[in-house]
Amino acid sequence: MEKEIPVTQHAVGLCVNPSGETIRLGPLAVRFLLTGANSNGSIAAFELVVPGAQRLAAPAHSHDQYEETIYGIDGVLTWTVDGKHIDVGPGQALCIPRGAIHRFDNNGSEDVKALCVITPAVLGPQYFRESAEAINAAAGGPPDRARMVEIMRRHGLTPAPPAPQV
Repeated sequence: MEKEIPVTQHAVGLCVNPSGETIRLGPLAVRFLLTGANSNGSIAAFELVVPGAQRLAAPAHSHDQYEETIYGIDGVLTWTVDGKHIDVGPGQALCIPRGAIHRFDNNGSEDVKALCVITPAVLGPQYFRESAEAINAAAGGPPDRARMVEIMRRHGLTPAPPAPQV
């Protein structure tokens, strides 16, 4: 009879979702599954949940040290990448290349769930913890842009200039 192995533990000492941390950024939730510490720096993966009619609170940005790949699980998230709107729904993937300015919005009424993969794992939970502090301190209003920009730059993200007011 084979020995039963728990679902979260493999025979070689590896485990499923070793990070297991959920970070709340206002109404958004980021649940880290893998970090650079879990993958020798090769990959970070997190689940992103965006309630209906929510926008990314942080400024549009780019990153020069890694690619970000988005895989849609539930709902449709609209990504704006270098000015082009791209809807990513269930079963669809989008790779955002290094240097591309991007952001996202949930323009629908249903919640969106997506898997985000960072390669290599330059970005990790600490960026989201610090961003959560700034976003949550705004109590539903816009976060302090200067503080968000400082956090982003420290973690390797380059904020895009503010959009012109129309």
